[in-house]
Amino acid sequence: MKLSTMLRTTVRRVPEGEALVSGERRWTYRALLEDAEKAARVLADRGVKPGDTVAAMSFNEPEFLLTAFGSWILGATFVPVNHKMQAPEVEYTVRHSGTVLGVVSGELAEIARKGGPDIGWLTTAELSALIAEAEPWEETHDDDEAPAQVLYTSGTTSAPKGCVHLHRTLVQLATQLSLNLGYESDERILVAMPIWHSAPLNVCTLPVLFMGGTVVLQREYHPIGSLEMIAQESITTFFGPTVAYLAPFRACQAAGRDFADFDFSTVRRWTFGGAPIDAAATEKIVSSYQPGGHYQLFGMSETGPSGSVLRPEEQLRKPGSIGRAAMLGVQMRVVTAAGEDADPGESGEIWFLADTTMKEYLGNPEATAAAFEGRWYKTGDIARVDEDGYLYVVDRMKDVVIVGGENVFSLEVEEAIALHPEVADVAVVGRPDPEWGQQLVAFITPVEGAEVTAESLRTFLEPRLARYKIPLEVVLREALPRNPSGKMLKHRLREDAAELAG
Repeated sequence: MKLSTMLRTTVRRVPEGEALVSGERRWTYRALLEDAEKAARVLADRGVKPGDTVAAMSFNEPEFLLTAFGSWILGATFVPVNHKMQAPEVEYTVRHSGTVLGVVSGELAEIARKGGPDIGWLTTAELSALIAEAEPWEETHDDDEAPAQVLYTSGTTSAPKGCVHLHRTLVQLATQLSLNLGYESDERILVAMPIWHSAPLNVCTLPVLFMGGTVVLQREYHPIGSLEMIAQESITTFFGPTVAYLAPFRACQAAGRDFADFDFSTVRRWTFGGAPIDAAATEKIVSSYQPGGHYQLFGMSETGPSGSVLRPEEQLRKPGSIGRAAMLGVQMRVVTAAGEDADPGESGEIWFLADTTMKEYLGNPEATAAAFEGRWYKTGDIARVDEDGYLYVVDRMKDVVIVGGENVFSLEVEEAIALHPEVADVAVVGRPDPEWGQQLVAFITPVEGAEVTAESLRTFLEPRLARYKIPLEVVLREALPRNPSGKMLKHRLREDAAELAG
């Protein structure tokens, strides 16, 4: 089944059901399909053909979804583009994906056109006006094995890679997530996180449209505004990274608002993922965001994302875990360096096998081959298995530093350093060392007016970490390099550390 066919099946079930909300603008399922067919006509009139690629770089606007479904109706591939990108990053994405036409929020048009000067760009306002005057396009393309999406990874260790997802696998993902999260036909989900991310698009939006629920778009997340919208739109499901749950506490304090005054009575589930979460944060979130069940999700763009889930009844018992088992429809292994399944107390790489997994990295057969062992996708994430079989992510394989034959998980060291009251941001990497193999280097952004030295850091860490885990060198930076998704660019820091070592 194609994604556009999925939408048509929902239209048949609930033609007058509310499908999409954006401010004062509202679409029934019948109207959403009609505007998507008109969007396909607009794209075709601008030269887009089946097999071509169309990009969208926008805030959470309805035109993003109309571009996506219009592309799929036409038989084109859709590429979500990070709206925080600058021109050189846009240039890479549109060139690598072979984009022939783009849709962009008006405020971002200058950057998009500078990054992709050789393709046509329509602003979301222009697309909306053209849709209003267009005739619907009659769909004839019905290949569910055709590429539907190219999701670009964050590119923290190399140039971003494009994960090619087929129509069939994304419909399977929508079905699978609806089952695993218990989405219902009267679901109302708030999409406040950037919709070009794989989770807001593929975990939140597409499954709810599959079920016949309502997708409520908030143009941009706001720590107080998003909470207010939950009551205004009778939201049943909210998704966000951990910081989206913690930021409202600080925002309320700064604004003189009482968090307890917000009305969450319609919420059934709170879903979060994207970063490790400690016990204190878990307890605060679970106790404060009530009613509703809490779900910690773990997955990646390559798998849809699908993966594992820590369910509501497990949150306080196993805080910080990503769960004990994979989602229904997914298989999971934790594989040691010896190629064996990890026992309790051991660590290994997380592998997933799922029908929702990407077909390939676009134009990169070497990276595709390296990422798979048969049909198993090797995530590159290392997890520790506890005595009850629950998994805790401890690091990325590429970020493990081997000091004198001892494996050091950089994330563990970073979490310890982050407790230092004068540290605002930190990243730990390894540099070559002729005697020890590697040594640890901590890149630190201190809080304003503070200065952190290797000696003061060692004093702080000695009660917290084994000596071989304490960085020998500290490098102070005004800011640490991050990509537009906010992920640390450790490959740049490794290069800097190697240069500093001479």
